[in-house]
Amino acid sequence: MKAFRILVLLMLTVCLASFTPAANPIKLTWETLRDVTFKKKWYPEESIYMLHPTFGPSVQKIKNKQVSITGYILPVDLDANLYVLSAFPFSACFFCGGAGPETVMTLNFKKKARKFKTDERLTFTGVLKLNADDIYQMNYILEEAEIVN
Repeated sequence: MKAFRILVLLMLTVCLASFTPAANPIKLTWETLRDVTFKKKWYPEESIYMLHPTFGPSVQKIKNKQVSITGYILPVDLDANLYVLSAFPFSACFFCGGAGPETVMTLNFKKKARKFKTDERLTFTGVLKLNADDIYQMNYILEEAEIVN
């Protein structure tokens, strides 16, 4: 009987250990994403100088981590479900105002997302990717993005 109790206790311990909850995402702020410097770099494939990022230590520390961030939606291509999240509304964003490239990130959704309106302020979770090499992408990319309810 004692051996049976020990076996049951052992099985319960193993079962409980396998059900540990997922870690909460890191609450990311746009202030943290300012830890980046830019230098002009020549890109011969486009015959243009563009800003090339060097990510600082506080950003490097959270790359490939699950994060949550709040910002303003900027639709890029509604048919392709392509959106950018911005620290600022459309009128003051990187594309239209005086903000820098560190104030926007691409949202790559985990599953097809609903249609969003310009300047909707929402919070998303996902995996933060850093991009220094693909000039056709933003420097920050939120992979597997999901809206926080």
